[in-house]
Amino acid sequence: MSNRTLSAAMPCGAVLLAWAGIAAAATAPSAIAAQGNGHGAMACQGCHGADGRGQAGSAFPRLAGLDAHYLQAQLDAFASGTRDNPVMQPIAKALDDDERAEIAMYYAQLPTGAGAVPGKAGAGDAPGARLALQGRWSQQVPGCVQCHGPGGVGVGSGFPPLAGQPAAYLSAQLHAWKQGTRRNDPLQLMQHISSALSDADIQAVSAWFAAQPARLPETAR
Repeated sequence: MSNRTLSAAMPCGAVLLAWAGIAAAATAPSAIAAQGNGHGAMACQGCHGADGRGQAGSAFPRLAGLDAHYLQAQLDAFASGTRDNPVMQPIAKALDDDERAEIAMYYAQLPTGAGAVPGKAGAGDAPGARLALQGRWSQQVPGCVQCHGPGGVGVGSGFPPLAGQPAAYLSAQLHAWKQGTRRNDPLQLMQHISSALSDADIQAVSAWFAAQPARLPETAR
């Protein structure tokens, strides 16, 4: 039935309710994820995958299972320019406040998937593992897991999961903090830490976390 036929066959009040339902469905977070919002925001699935688990080969991060407040904060940061990214900034700006909150909640409720991104993380005493688990206190660099939780599964809205994220994505974020193009970290912790890391350090610790299984914090033991 066409929209015109639908309108002709229904009382005025019912038509208004029907159109409201259509409008609500069009802007539902699942619809935005699959199709975009129709006024500037592209479909999230195009980069982050139909299941929200990212695309390792293209450095698009996993969104599924991340903390909703963290995801919303990142979208707000892209929209305000606090976090610099030529792809995400126009998308976040095209989402209104409610859409950003709803899409964040939508992805937070998706399953993470238990698999790790394939990669050679090395043994427990490898450089990446040492940085991740122990840090380098001679340069005032704590182990990543001290903030990001056991195995890098994430802690609350301030410290997102690192486990199972694409190595290229993690590396890009560390370089962004080091170069000052990302500035939305709590108390500038990541800016300090990244400034003490060499390119080899960044590559090693990113590879280590990419090879860890993506798990929810409460299931990490």
